[in-house]
Amino acid sequence: MQIGTIGTGPIVETFLAACQQVPSVQVGAVYSRSGEKAAALASRFGIARTCTTMDELLGDPAIDTIYIALPNSLHFAQAVQALQANKHVILEKPMTSTLAEAQALVKLAREKGLYLFEAISTRHLPNYRQVRQDLSDIGPVRLVQCNYSQYSSRYTQLLAGEVTNIFNPVFSGGCLYDLNIYNLHFVIGLFGRPQAVHAYANKAFNGIDTSGTVVLEYDDFIATCSAAKDSASPSFQIIQGEKGYLDVAGPVNSCPSYEIRTGSRQETVNLQTQENRLVYEIEAFASCLARRDWAQAQSWLSESLVVMEVVEKARLEAGIVFGVDEV
Repeated sequence: MQIGTIGTGPIVETFLAACQQVPSVQVGAVYSRSGEKAAALASRFGIARTCTTMDELLGDPAIDTIYIALPNSLHFAQAVQALQANKHVILEKPMTSTLAEAQALVKLAREKGLYLFEAISTRHLPNYRQVRQDLSDIGPVRLVQCNYSQYSSRYTQLLAGEVTNIFNPVFSGGCLYDLNIYNLHFVIGLFGRPQAVHAYANKAFNGIDTSGTVVLEYDDFIATCSAAKDSASPSFQIIQGEKGYLDVAGPVNSCPSYEIRTGSRQETVNLQTQENRLVYEIEAFASCLARRDWAQAQSWLSESLVVMEVVEKARLEAGIVFGVDEV
Protein backbone atom coordinates (compact mmCIF):
# COMPACT_ATOMS: atom_id res chain seq x y z
CA MET A 1 0.00 0.00 0.00
CA GLN A 2 1.49 3.33 -1.11
CA ILE A 3 -0.30 6.16 0.70
CA GLY A 4 -0.66 9.88 0.11
CA THR A 5 -2.03 11.87 3.04
CA ILE A 6 -4.30 14.91 3.09
CA GLY A 7 -4.21 17.04 6.23
CA THR A 8 -1.63 18.09 8.82
CA GLY A 9 -3.49 17.82 12.15
CA PRO A 10 -2.49 15.69 15.15
CA ILE A 11 -4.37 12.62 13.89
CA VAL A 12 -2.24 12.68 10.72
CA GLU A 13 0.91 12.59 12.84
CA THR A 14 -0.45 9.60 14.76
CA PHE A 15 -1.36 7.93 11.47
CA LEU A 16 2.10 8.52 9.96
CA ALA A 17 3.79 7.18 13.08
CA ALA A 18 1.62 4.07 12.86
CA CYS A 19 2.45 3.59 9.17
CA GLN A 20 6.13 3.41 10.08
CA GLN A 21 5.37 0.27 12.10
CA VAL A 22 3.64 -1.59 9.23
CA PRO A 23 6.25 -2.93 6.78
CA SER A 24 3.80 -3.37 3.90
CA VAL A 25 2.83 0.31 4.00
CA GLN A 26 4.78 3.26 2.65
CA VAL A 27 3.80 6.92 2.65
CA GLY A 28 4.78 8.37 -0.70
CA ALA A 29 3.65 11.97 -0.25
CA VAL A 30 1.95 14.40 2.12
CA TYR A 31 -0.40 17.12 0.89
CA SER A 32 -1.23 20.50 2.35
CA ARG A 33 -2.14 23.78 0.73
CA SER A 34 0.63 25.20 2.91
CA GLY A 35 4.00 24.17 1.53
CA GLU A 36 5.57 25.04 4.88
CA LYS A 37 3.25 22.72 6.82
CA ALA A 38 3.69 19.92 4.28
CA ALA A 39 7.49 20.24 4.41
CA ALA A 40 7.54 20.22 8.21
CA LEU A 41 5.38 17.11 8.37
CA ALA A 42 7.35 15.29 5.69
CA SER A 43 10.63 16.12 7.39
CA ARG A 44 9.40 14.85 10.76
CA PHE A 45 8.53 11.44 9.30
CA GLY A 46 11.18 11.10 6.60
CA ILE A 47 8.76 11.37 3.67
CA ALA A 48 10.43 12.35 0.43
CA ARG A 49 7.63 14.15 -1.39
CA THR A 50 5.26 17.00 -0.60
CA CYS A 51 2.34 18.32 -2.65
CA THR A 52 0.49 21.62 -2.48
CA THR A 53 -2.20 20.84 -5.08
CA MET A 54 -4.65 17.95 -5.26
CA ASP A 55 -3.85 17.41 -8.92
CA GLU A 56 -0.22 16.85 -8.03
CA LEU A 57 -1.09 14.32 -5.34
CA LEU A 58 -3.78 12.44 -7.26
CA GLY A 59 -1.70 12.44 -10.43
CA ASP A 60 1.13 10.47 -8.82
CA PRO A 61 0.92 6.94 -10.32
CA ALA A 62 2.98 5.49 -7.47
CA ILE A 63 0.29 6.34 -4.90
CA ASP A 64 -2.61 3.90 -4.78
CA THR A 65 -4.37 5.02 -1.58
CA ILE A 66 -5.36 8.43 -0.23
CA TYR A 67 -5.77 9.04 3.51
CA ILE A 68 -8.10 11.98 4.24
CA ALA A 69 -8.06 13.74 7.61
CA LEU A 70 -9.75 17.10 7.14
CA PRO A 71 -12.73 18.79 8.85
CA ASN A 72 -15.79 16.56 8.55
CA SER A 73 -17.61 18.72 6.03
CA LEU A 74 -14.75 18.29 3.54
CA HIS A 75 -14.64 14.49 3.65
CA PHE A 76 -17.20 13.90 0.92
CA ALA A 77 -15.79 16.17 -1.77
CA GLN A 78 -12.20 15.09 -1.18
CA ALA A 79 -13.11 11.40 -1.20
CA VAL A 80 -15.10 11.79 -4.43
CA GLN A 81 -12.10 13.48 -6.04
CA ALA A 82 -9.76 10.70 -4.92
CA LEU A 83 -12.09 7.92 -6.06
CA GLN A 84 -12.58 9.58 -9.42
CA ALA A 85 -8.79 9.58 -9.76
CA ASN A 86 -8.92 5.78 -9.23
CA LYS A 87 -7.37 5.83 -5.77
CA HIS A 88 -8.45 3.73 -2.83
CA VAL A 89 -9.52 5.90 0.11
CA ILE A 90 -9.01 5.78 3.87
CA LEU A 91 -11.43 8.31 5.31
CA GLU A 92 -11.18 9.53 8.88
CA LYS A 93 -14.27 9.15 11.01
CA PRO A 94 -17.00 10.14 10.64
CA MET A 95 -17.23 9.15 7.01
CA THR A 96 -19.25 12.20 6.00
CA SER A 97 -21.64 14.85 7.30
CA THR A 98 -24.76 12.99 6.18
CA LEU A 99 -25.98 9.49 5.42
CA ALA A 100 -26.74 10.49 1.82
CA GLU A 101 -23.13 11.55 1.30
CA ALA A 102 -21.85 8.28 2.77
CA GLN A 103 -24.18 6.25 0.58
CA ALA A 104 -23.01 8.15 -2.50
CA LEU A 105 -19.36 7.49 -1.66
CA VAL A 106 -19.97 3.78 -1.14
CA LYS A 107 -21.88 3.59 -4.43
CA LEU A 108 -19.07 5.34 -6.32
CA ALA A 109 -16.36 3.15 -4.78
CA ARG A 110 -18.30 -0.01 -5.61
CA GLU A 111 -18.94 1.10 -9.18
CA LYS A 112 -15.23 1.73 -9.69
CA GLY A 113 -14.09 -1.40 -7.86
CA LEU A 114 -12.11 0.67 -5.37
CA TYR A 115 -11.63 0.12 -1.65
CA LEU A 116 -13.11 2.67 0.73
CA PHE A 117 -12.23 2.36 4.41
CA GLU A 118 -13.51 4.34 7.39
CA ALA A 119 -10.66 4.93 9.82
CA ILE A 120 -12.48 3.89 12.98
CA SER A 121 -9.82 2.42 15.25
CA THR A 122 -12.16 0.61 17.68
CA ARG A 123 -13.30 -1.90 15.06
CA HIS A 124 -9.81 -3.34 14.56
CA LEU A 125 -8.51 -3.46 18.13
CA PRO A 126 -7.71 -6.98 19.42
CA ASN A 127 -9.35 -6.21 22.77
CA TYR A 128 -12.57 -5.12 21.07
CA ARG A 129 -12.63 -8.24 18.90
CA GLN A 130 -12.15 -10.35 22.04
CA VAL A 131 -15.01 -8.56 23.79
CA ARG A 132 -17.22 -9.87 20.98
CA GLN A 133 -16.01 -13.41 21.71
CA ASP A 134 -16.59 -13.06 25.45
CA LEU A 135 -20.12 -11.66 25.25
CA SER A 136 -21.70 -15.09 25.52
CA ASP A 137 -20.06 -15.62 28.93
CA ILE A 138 -22.05 -12.84 30.60
CA GLY A 139 -25.42 -14.16 29.49
CA PRO A 140 -28.26 -12.20 27.91
CA VAL A 141 -27.32 -8.51 27.75
CA ARG A 142 -29.56 -6.19 29.72
CA LEU A 143 -27.75 -2.84 29.82
CA VAL A 144 -24.85 -1.12 28.02
CA GLN A 145 -23.25 2.10 29.25
CA CYS A 146 -20.59 4.02 27.34
CA ASN A 147 -18.91 7.30 28.22
CA TYR A 148 -16.09 8.97 26.28
CA SER A 149 -15.37 12.39 27.73
CA GLN A 150 -12.36 14.67 27.59
CA TYR A 151 -12.30 18.40 28.18
CA SER A 152 -11.19 20.22 25.05
CA SER A 153 -8.95 23.27 25.09
CA ARG A 154 -10.95 24.40 22.08
CA TYR A 155 -14.01 24.50 24.33
CA THR A 156 -12.17 27.10 26.39
CA GLN A 157 -11.75 29.07 23.18
CA LEU A 158 -15.45 28.59 22.42
CA LEU A 159 -16.37 30.04 25.81
CA ALA A 160 -14.33 33.08 24.83
CA GLY A 161 -16.33 33.41 21.62
CA GLU A 162 -13.75 31.87 19.27
CA VAL A 163 -15.25 29.16 17.07
CA THR A 164 -12.65 26.63 15.93
CA ASN A 165 -13.34 23.94 13.30
CA ILE A 166 -14.25 21.24 15.81
CA PHE A 167 -17.07 23.41 17.23
CA ASN A 168 -18.18 24.92 13.93
CA PRO A 169 -21.50 23.77 12.40
CA VAL A 170 -20.19 24.81 8.98
CA PHE A 171 -17.51 22.13 9.29
CA SER A 172 -19.91 19.52 10.73
CA GLY A 173 -18.19 19.65 14.09
CA GLY A 174 -19.42 18.94 17.60
CA CYS A 175 -19.06 16.27 20.23
CA LEU A 176 -21.47 13.76 18.69
CA TYR A 177 -19.49 13.43 15.47
CA ASP A 178 -16.08 13.76 17.15
CA LEU A 179 -16.32 11.54 20.24
CA ASN A 180 -19.70 9.89 20.66
CA ILE A 181 -19.46 8.30 17.24
CA TYR A 182 -16.84 5.97 18.74
CA ASN A 183 -19.38 4.81 21.32
CA LEU A 184 -21.91 4.24 18.55
CA HIS A 185 -19.41 2.16 16.60
CA PHE A 186 -18.64 0.18 19.77
CA VAL A 187 -22.30 -0.71 20.37
CA ILE A 188 -23.44 -1.15 16.76
CA GLY A 189 -20.36 -3.23 15.93
CA LEU A 190 -21.40 -5.68 18.64
CA PHE A 191 -25.20 -5.60 18.40
CA GLY A 192 -26.13 -4.20 15.00
CA ARG A 193 -28.79 -1.64 14.08
CA PRO A 194 -30.93 -0.52 17.06
CA GLN A 195 -34.71 -0.55 17.01
CA ALA A 196 -34.94 3.13 17.99
CA VAL A 197 -32.65 6.10 18.56
CA HIS A 198 -33.11 9.00 21.00
CA ALA A 199 -30.66 11.84 21.52
CA TYR A 200 -30.10 14.75 23.87
CA ALA A 201 -27.43 17.44 23.59
CA ASN A 202 -25.95 20.37 25.46
CA LYS A 203 -25.29 23.13 22.94
CA ALA A 204 -23.16 26.23 22.69
CA PHE A 205 -24.28 29.69 21.59
CA ASN A 206 -23.80 28.73 17.93
CA GLY A 207 -25.99 25.62 18.19
CA ILE A 208 -23.18 23.08 18.11
CA ASP A 209 -23.24 20.24 20.62
CA THR A 210 -20.56 20.23 23.30
CA SER A 211 -21.77 17.11 25.12
CA GLY A 212 -24.71 14.74 25.02
CA THR A 213 -26.22 11.30 25.25
CA VAL A 214 -27.66 8.93 22.66
CA VAL A 215 -30.00 6.15 23.80
CA LEU A 216 -30.19 3.08 21.58
CA GLU A 217 -33.12 0.71 22.04
CA TYR A 218 -32.69 -2.99 21.24
CA ASP A 219 -35.18 -5.82 21.65
CA ASP A 220 -33.97 -6.87 25.09
CA PHE A 221 -31.83 -4.02 26.38
CA ILE A 222 -30.93 -0.38 26.04
CA ALA A 223 -27.53 1.22 25.46
CA THR A 224 -26.59 4.73 26.55
CA CYS A 225 -23.76 6.46 24.71
CA SER A 226 -22.51 9.63 26.36
CA ALA A 227 -19.65 11.93 25.41
CA ALA A 228 -18.39 15.36 26.37
CA LYS A 229 -15.89 17.94 25.21
CA ASP A 230 -17.09 20.53 27.74
CA SER A 231 -16.25 18.45 30.81
CA ALA A 232 -14.14 15.48 31.87
CA SER A 233 -14.92 12.02 33.19
CA PRO A 234 -13.30 8.60 33.35
CA SER A 235 -14.06 6.87 30.05
CA PHE A 236 -15.60 3.41 30.12
CA GLN A 237 -17.83 0.94 28.32
CA ILE A 238 -19.76 -1.48 30.52
CA ILE A 239 -21.86 -4.33 29.15
CA GLN A 240 -24.10 -5.91 31.78
CA GLY A 241 -25.54 -9.38 31.32
CA GLU A 242 -27.63 -11.66 33.49
CA LYS A 243 -24.56 -13.77 34.36
CA GLY A 244 -21.93 -11.05 34.69
CA TYR A 245 -20.43 -7.99 33.08
CA LEU A 246 -17.65 -6.70 30.85
CA ASP A 247 -15.96 -3.45 31.88
CA VAL A 248 -13.75 -1.83 29.25
CA ALA A 249 -11.64 0.73 31.08
CA GLY A 250 -10.36 3.74 29.17
CA PRO A 251 -11.14 5.55 25.92
CA VAL A 252 -13.34 3.61 23.52
CA ASN A 253 -11.07 4.42 20.58
CA SER A 254 -8.22 2.47 22.18
CA CYS A 255 -9.92 -0.07 24.52
CA PRO A 256 -6.69 -0.54 26.52
CA SER A 257 -8.03 -3.48 28.56
CA TYR A 258 -11.21 -4.93 29.96
CA GLU A 259 -12.37 -6.88 32.97
CA ILE A 260 -14.83 -9.74 32.74
CA ARG A 261 -16.65 -10.91 35.85
CA THR A 262 -19.06 -13.82 36.03
CA GLY A 263 -19.86 -16.40 38.66
CA SER A 264 -16.98 -18.57 37.46
CA ARG A 265 -14.63 -16.10 35.81
CA GLN A 266 -12.78 -13.02 37.01
CA GLU A 267 -10.14 -11.88 34.57
CA THR A 268 -8.48 -8.78 33.17
CA VAL A 269 -7.86 -9.09 29.44
CA ASN A 270 -5.37 -7.18 27.32
CA LEU A 271 -4.32 -8.64 23.98
CA GLN A 272 -2.85 -5.41 22.62
CA THR A 273 0.88 -4.82 22.29
CA GLN A 274 0.96 -1.67 20.15
CA GLU A 275 1.10 1.70 21.88
CA ASN A 276 -0.17 3.45 18.76
CA ARG A 277 -3.82 2.41 18.42
CA LEU A 278 -3.85 3.11 14.67
CA VAL A 279 -1.36 0.34 13.88
CA TYR A 280 -4.13 -2.24 14.03
CA GLU A 281 -6.42 -0.49 11.57
CA ILE A 282 -3.59 0.20 9.13
CA GLU A 283 -2.55 -3.45 9.27
CA ALA A 284 -6.17 -4.43 8.61
CA PHE A 285 -6.49 -2.11 5.61
CA ALA A 286 -3.16 -3.20 4.12
CA SER A 287 -4.04 -6.87 4.55
CA CYS A 288 -7.50 -6.39 3.04
CA LEU A 289 -6.01 -4.69 -0.01
CA ALA A 290 -3.21 -7.21 -0.42
CA ARG A 291 -5.69 -10.11 -0.31
CA ARG A 292 -8.24 -8.20 -2.41
CA ASP A 293 -10.80 -9.17 0.23
CA TRP A 294 -13.75 -7.33 -1.25
CA ALA A 295 -16.26 -9.11 1.02
CA GLN A 296 -14.48 -7.90 4.16
CA ALA A 297 -14.26 -4.33 2.89
CA GLN A 298 -17.97 -4.32 2.05
CA SER A 299 -18.84 -5.73 5.46
CA TRP A 300 -17.00 -2.87 7.13
CA LEU A 301 -18.72 -0.37 4.85
CA SER A 302 -22.15 -1.80 5.60
CA GLU A 303 -21.52 -1.36 9.31
CA SER A 304 -20.25 2.18 8.75
CA LEU A 305 -23.45 3.03 6.89
CA VAL A 306 -25.55 1.80 9.81
CA VAL A 307 -23.53 4.02 12.15
CA MET A 308 -24.00 6.99 9.79
CA GLU A 309 -27.74 6.29 9.74
CA VAL A 310 -27.85 6.26 13.55
CA VAL A 311 -25.62 9.28 14.11
CA GLU A 312 -27.65 11.32 11.65
CA LYS A 313 -30.91 10.33 13.38
CA ALA A 314 -29.36 11.32 16.71
CA ARG A 315 -28.11 14.64 15.37
CA LEU A 316 -31.44 15.61 13.87
CA GLU A 317 -33.42 14.55 16.94
CA ALA A 318 -31.11 16.60 19.15
CA GLY A 319 -31.63 19.61 16.87
CA ILE A 320 -28.00 19.93 15.80
CA VAL A 321 -27.88 21.75 12.47
CA PHE A 322 -24.88 21.59 10.14
CA GLY A 323 -24.01 23.91 7.30
CA VAL A 324 -24.71 21.12 4.84
CA ASP A 325 -28.33 21.04 6.02
CA GLU A 326 -28.86 24.59 4.84
CA VAL A 327 -27.60 24.06 1.29
